[in-house]
Amino acid sequence: MSADDVVGEPGGAGRRLGPEAYNSSGRLRKKFYEAELARLQVELVKLQEWVRARGLRVVVLFEGRDAAGKGGVINRITEVTNHRVARVVALGAPSDREKTQWYFQRYVEHLPAAGEIVLFDRSWYNRAGVERVMGFATEEQVEEFMRSAPQFENMLQRSGIVLVKYWFSVSDEEQERRFQARIETPTKRWKLSPMDLESRSRWEEYSHAKDEMLAYTDTKTSPWWVVDGEEKRHARLNCISHLLEQIPYEDLTHEVLELPPRPEKTGHYMRAPMDHQSFVPERY
Repeated sequence: MSADDVVGEPGGAGRRLGPEAYNSSGRLRKKFYEAELARLQVELVKLQEWVRARGLRVVVLFEGRDAAGKGGVINRITEVTNHRVARVVALGAPSDREKTQWYFQRYVEHLPAAGEIVLFDRSWYNRAGVERVMGFATEEQVEEFMRSAPQFENMLQRSGIVLVKYWFSVSDEEQERRFQARIETPTKRWKLSPMDLESRSRWEEYSHAKDEMLAYTDTKTSPWWVVDGEEKRHARLNCISHLLEQIPYEDLTHEVLELPPRPEKTGHYMRAPMDHQSFVPERY
């Protein structure tokens, strides 16, 4: 565990499980993790319905080390929510035109309308992190960002947007282990980019950049919440539990519906011959 990692304390939406939920090394057992995740995901659906019904606008930023677990948490949120309500924004490198715009401009167009939740998988804080460390932004641009970001976020909040910022922290040893696992797993290799590999040799530079970013942008009105990403299961539950606590909500989910009896067939419909259609070959 790195020195800047903080262990989350599950609150109202979370709970401390009994000792039987943990193995001898203090990690959550799979069945307890899955049960608690399922419970929290039900709460996420309740939150979603509340946001939609009340016309709230919610922005959640996910930042942190490469392979620190941001994507895993985002996936656990979106696998149960309506993608028309909760959507993910993960922007690539800016185009030549976007490079000439006001820095925050391309992020503004992705902000939520009423009844929407936007999850930024990396955000405008690219400027304070990868752009700075990799030399894609000048020191003058970084300094201007540090001054502007708190003002920009204050504007968002004054407009009524709920803004929550998470920083995922992980030790260099655990990051190295996850990088290696990605290399060895064909379905995960796409997650490891040349930029990720370059970050391995710039751990301290990223650490200094992160510390300065927090010093400027961790404000009372828009604080950074640090998620200990060392143990994925713990990080996912702690983050989701904390997110649920940031927006007071009530249960507006629909009542269980009863399917009415199907009407009797009239015999007026005849299915087209099956040999007139192209079916996917049954190989399994």
